[in-house]
Amino acid sequence: MGLASVRKILVFLFCIIFALPVQAASLINDTETERVITELITPLAKAADIPDGRLRVHIVNDNDFNAFVMGGEDVYVYTGLLKQIKSPDALQAVVAHELGHTLGGHMAQMADRMNAEMTRTMLIQALGIGLMALGGDPSMGAGVLAGSSGIAQQSMLAFTRDEERIADDMGLKLMIKAKLNPNGFIEVFEQMENMTGAFESKINPNRINHPLTAERLSNVRAQIGKMDSGYRATNSPTDAQRAEYELVRAKLIGYLDNSDKVSTLYPNSDTSDAALYARAITRMQNGNLDGARVGTMSLISRNPDNPYFYELLGDIEYQLGHYDDSVDAYEESLKLVKDKSPQIETALALVLTERNKPNDKERAIELCKRSLLTQPAPLTYWVLARAYDDGRADWARAEYYHMIGKEDKARDYAKRAQKSLKQGSPEYIKAGDLLK
Repeated sequence: MGLASVRKILVFLFCIIFALPVQAASLINDTETERVITELITPLAKAADIPDGRLRVHIVNDNDFNAFVMGGEDVYVYTGLLKQIKSPDALQAVVAHELGHTLGGHMAQMADRMNAEMTRTMLIQALGIGLMALGGDPSMGAGVLAGSSGIAQQSMLAFTRDEERIADDMGLKLMIKAKLNPNGFIEVFEQMENMTGAFESKINPNRINHPLTAERLSNVRAQIGKMDSGYRATNSPTDAQRAEYELVRAKLIGYLDNSDKVSTLYPNSDTSDAALYARAITRMQNGNLDGARVGTMSLISRNPDNPYFYELLGDIEYQLGHYDDSVDAYEESLKLVKDKSPQIETALALVLTERNKPNDKERAIELCKRSLLTQPAPLTYWVLARAYDDGRADWARAEYYHMIGKEDKARDYAKRAQKSLKQGSPEYIKAGDLLK
């Protein structure tokens, strides 16, 4: 296969892994990023009485400075937040605030409040219609109608501002309970004030759904100032965790920002691991594969036990068409990684289907099955379809199209699969599920 074809497949791989549709945004699935963030916020999960293993981290590919929690156990962190927040303490404060909303039952309260405001608005509007029906001055009834939605809006804004204050307070208490550094809240609000202070100074504080950042900063400073002088943040991130967080930020910046931004943030004079990582990734992205390889090999020589540097080397060697070297790098990555690593397993499986030596496809199938048990993903089914040589390939393609939302194609391949598969086989049954 030519180099151009190899690059097309790698671009496809990157797009699938780094752009899984979720509502209006997309999710990034990356073993390293998810593991680092999960480790950092695990003390908060324990303090919030979330059972072990139930907290799930999702990385949202969006430049907004944002994060949120759904269902109390699914934490969504935006890449814009991760790229801008330099301290893991500050990231912990953001998640603590979001968990504060959950602990306060704010989603349920918001729904109840919205229902109440809708009822209130309808009653006011009914009064306005009634006044107009009675005759007299029609402008009176029209005025009531026009003001009804504004009253509800102001009430909801005041309600959400109060909830944000409560979430700050509960988040700070959660940080203290978890024995983390509460000054992370100060870092976040200082950074937010630098970003939005000039804008906020010109707006009406009653017309926004958050308290002004200056107020929030003042509040947390006052609360931290009242803390017991004997408090010790014994669960504060270790030096190793801080270094890992820097690497994750560099990785995201390398993949998601342009080369000019990377050069500004990580100039050649910066010889840190994070800088080498970001520059190697952006060089790979821009087709400078030899330069990317040199940088990655430097990282590996410094950190021979880091699985994610071998993962990057596997990506680069694959693009260079060095399948044997790519397989070796991915295998080393899997050997070193401590956690389940479905993305690395899928990447290795893809290279094996490309190399296609004896037993490569069998190994690829094994890797894909293991990856799917941990985290079903479209790319894994796509690679699995390449590895199979029988009707199971059509079933895997059906699953792939189902996951990306192309139901017509999913049904077509499911029908094809059932024509060639043995009735009652697992894949036959799964294909039938797609036809229901």
